[in-house]
Amino acid sequence: MKITNVKTYLVAAHRPGGWASRNWCFVEIETDEGITGIGEASGWPRVIETAIKDLTPVLIGEDPRRIERLWQKMLIAMMGHGMTGVVGGGAMTGIEIALWDILGKSLNAPICDLLGGRVRDTVRVYAHASTVERAQELVGRGFDALKCSSLQRPVGLIRDMRRALGDEIDLMTDLHGPPWLSVPDAIRIGQELEEYDILFYEDPVPPENIEALAQVGAAINVPLAAGERSTNIWGFRELIEREILDVIQPDMGRAGGFLQMKKIAAMAEAHHIPIAPHDGSNGPVAEAAAVHLLASIPNCLILEHLEDDVPWRYDIATPLKITNSQIEIPTKPGLGIDFDPKVALAHPATGNITPPSDEKVSQTYVYPRPKRSRLWRLPDDGA
Repeated sequence: MKITNVKTYLVAAHRPGGWASRNWCFVEIETDEGITGIGEASGWPRVIETAIKDLTPVLIGEDPRRIERLWQKMLIAMMGHGMTGVVGGGAMTGIEIALWDILGKSLNAPICDLLGGRVRDTVRVYAHASTVERAQELVGRGFDALKCSSLQRPVGLIRDMRRALGDEIDLMTDLHGPPWLSVPDAIRIGQELEEYDILFYEDPVPPENIEALAQVGAAINVPLAAGERSTNIWGFRELIEREILDVIQPDMGRAGGFLQMKKIAAMAEAHHIPIAPHDGSNGPVAEAAAVHLLASIPNCLILEHLEDDVPWRYDIATPLKITNSQIEIPTKPGLGIDFDPKVALAHPATGNITPPSDEKVSQTYVYPRPKRSRLWRLPDDGA
């Protein structure tokens, strides 16, 4: 079997009220035996699409089933462009997922079986809620784990959700690593979150600043999580070996692919660290890939899931079934989903970057740096 062609599909995935720059980049690999594989790359989709096209000559004529060999060939080909960035990692990820899809189809087996078989029959997922009302709605649908993001009042929102939902629902909060949040601020927020028994506290400081993460983690008694901006085993090595994080969050669309994710998970397993992959900006192909990966590893904690996405998400690829916060593992060969290129082509992407025209967004994330005085507390948050 030989690779004959590599196609890309850049799809707009803009949700009302969400980032206008959210895109998906799908990769389709064709072979001379008529078997095709589908993958997905995240990180910076329009730029990654160019990287995939640059890598295509490395793949044409190769046997798609020799996945580790092809990954190493791509790594060497991209060596001059940097070794740990999300563009290179994303490009290799999308391609590698498609190669595994081909391998599974050629052997008539789901990918999770090729990765060692199922450790579990379903994978637990969490949804997102930015208000108590939304949280209650999701709990009513059966979700028992929720994550919220509030740079204005992370403690207050968690407190309100805990009071409204009780103790049986797992809660998480994500600060997105704001460049202006100091280590003392991040520590104080983490300490105030301790009484609410959260599942994890995500990216309180820029994750590129490993020492800042280490300082925050050493000073709080809530699980610290990060990793969505990192790629491959070299990007995670120090975070894991130094046991800076309590939960690692590699992104299934940019961390390097199945083999890299398995290696990262194994490194974490040796340090008793669970894995909760980032998946919030990804589309249906990366989600299916993450489910296969988590089905096959022992240290799976939970998977991020975007509930109520753009309508065409559920037409581009076969939607996975979720019941009571548990997502079913596909059983068909390969990824076990059917991809429809016509739907992908009907929603072309137009850009990557959201202009900082919204004053609230620009002030929150960039300018000016907010005052330290009780940034995360509003008057009704109590003493």
